[in-house]
Parts: sequence; C-alpha cells; structure tokens
Amino acid sequence: MYSERALDHFRNPRNVGALQAPAFTVDVANPACGDTMRLSARFENGRVAEARYQTRGCTASIAAGSALTEWMTGKSRAELAELTPAIVEELVGGLEPASKHAAVLCVDAVGTLLRRAKVS
Repeated sequence: MYSERALDHFRNPRNVGALQAPAFTVDVANPACGDTMRLSARFENGRVAEARYQTRGCTASIAAGSALTEWMTGKSRAELAELTPAIVEELVGGLEPASKHAAVLCVDAVGTLLRRAKVS
C-alpha cells in the first residue's frame, strides 16, 4: 500500500518539531479528513535554512511532512512556490488515491507559509 520511501519517512520522520522566531510557523488543516500540520521554516539569504513540521494524521501525512521538510531545505521562495501535490507524491514514492490528501496538506502548508513569510 505504501512505498518503501513513504514507510521510511513514517518510521523515521525527519525534522519533527517547531522552530522559534525568527522562523515563520503556520498551521493548516484538512477538514475532510481531520489531518493537521504545523510547518516552520527559517530563511537565510532568501533560502530555507531549516524546516520543521508536526503532523496529526495518517501515515501518509506524517511521511509527506517528513519528505517535505527535506525537500524544502535550501529552496528559494520561487522554488517553494512551484510545489504541487504531484511533487509531494513523488517525494514519498507515490500515494494511493485515498491518501492523496496528504500531498494537498503539504502544498497548503507551503502556500500559507509563503503568504505569511516576508522573505524575498
């Protein structure tokens, strides 16, 4: 059901937690499934220097959050803006149709972060 990559991120999640200011932190939720994500990112020189997440949700949401924070590190604001659910799905090695909401949750979190962050 889940790829080995997704299971690895679920069993050994990376970058769990939150960052203190001056990092930006946002909270998003998927009202359809009830999953929530807190995403934090600290920018240096216009790029993500550090990213952390906390998720309350299913296996796919936990794995996607872990993969997302690894992907975000080093990315510019423009690169973050290009994130799509398909990219998140690729990061975890694919998602079953019933788990695609996890990719949308990640995209929503990054979009909300970009709207709140005052980083060029």
